[in-house]
Amino acid sequence: MFDNSYKFTCVERFLRYVKYDTQSDENSKSFPSTEKQKILSANLAEELKNIGLEDAHLDQWGYVMATLPSNTNKNVSPIAFIAHVDTSPSVTGENVNPVINKNYQGGDIKLSNGGWVIKENENPDLKNMKGFDIITTDGTTLLGADNKAGVAEIMDAVNYLITHPEVKHGIVKVCFTPDEEVGRGTEKIDLKKLEAVYAYTVDGSSRGEIESETFSADAVVIKFFGKNIHPGYAKGQMINSIKIASAFIDSLPKDKLSPETTEGREGYVHPLAFNGNEEMTTVKFIIRDFETSKLKEYENFLKDLAEKTVAKFPGSKLEFEVIEQYRNMIEVLVNHPKVIEYAVEALERLGIKPIMHPIRGGTDGSRLSFMGLPTPNIFAGEHSFHSQLEWVAVQDMEMAVKTIVEICKVWEEKS
Repeated sequence: MFDNSYKFTCVERFLRYVKYDTQSDENSKSFPSTEKQKILSANLAEELKNIGLEDAHLDQWGYVMATLPSNTNKNVSPIAFIAHVDTSPSVTGENVNPVINKNYQGGDIKLSNGGWVIKENENPDLKNMKGFDIITTDGTTLLGADNKAGVAEIMDAVNYLITHPEVKHGIVKVCFTPDEEVGRGTEKIDLKKLEAVYAYTVDGSSRGEIESETFSADAVVIKFFGKNIHPGYAKGQMINSIKIASAFIDSLPKDKLSPETTEGREGYVHPLAFNGNEEMTTVKFIIRDFETSKLKEYENFLKDLAEKTVAKFPGSKLEFEVIEQYRNMIEVLVNHPKVIEYAVEALERLGIKPIMHPIRGGTDGSRLSFMGLPTPNIFAGEHSFHSQLEWVAVQDMEMAVKTIVEICKVWEEKS
């Protein structure tokens, strides 16, 4: 049983962590993409040392790692809990001013700046939050619950385990990563140093979520080449690559294969960048589907469409590049069922109904699983990521702490 007299520290920690500007930069070539991420990470390493994890440290790449030693005689597989410190490049994370809306009683939540409103009809989970305390932004920044809520919950769970030595557990590893939001969170990670056999990212949304299936993902870069001539003398000679690329974009399906027209298990092709001049224009796509084999179908479709477009502009040409990004983690996790089963049992012991659904996106767990560390994702309570409308409930954060502790207990008992 969880000690109900325990004073949670996750909210106090979270309110401190969001004050650090840890925004990552998708255009940076360095690693981590912004040095400011390391400021919070260095402080997290010190906090871990102060609560008793003697080997806690920040490495040169911005990863924080620490070990809570086993306190059982059983041979328990070492498990890691992972969260990322960076926040999305989409919305500023500087000068975050969190607001606690205590004892929420339903309805919309109006933020104090910018005219932003968290609408109940757009946030179904709010219907289950009556009496809860909802942390929001003041409307000028994102909140950073993605993923500082997970960071704070892992810190609090470790604190609980240290202060409650009667709770038996195996080796518990802690890892805080940079640059997850720009798709580089595992780029420099040293899994040999982490020494975990299984892991959980704590980066999900609704209470009870266990996410073991993600999109498979590729990127496609198409370069359209034209011919530039001084526009005053261009008749019959100029081949404008911007017009070629625009014609290609206009030929994409309007009623299918786009994020705007798909849901559930449907995949998509999504143009997300367009840049160039008369001579050369680059169009960048992301390609997503739960079935890895379908990525090739979508890519062939795009290539065929691009070639047909170029054929309408004699003298033009194209280059077509596919870049592998990540793969559906279920392809690995299906061979390690207990990492999911034990999380399900932990939730059920806490009276929480497990929510199992695929992520229409990816997590660090996707790459980690294929790197040899099977890693599903569990809830942290985060909602409306990457926006001024971001929010998290205090009670969900505390339940996430209980869930982490309970997962550790299940692993020990099942060993």
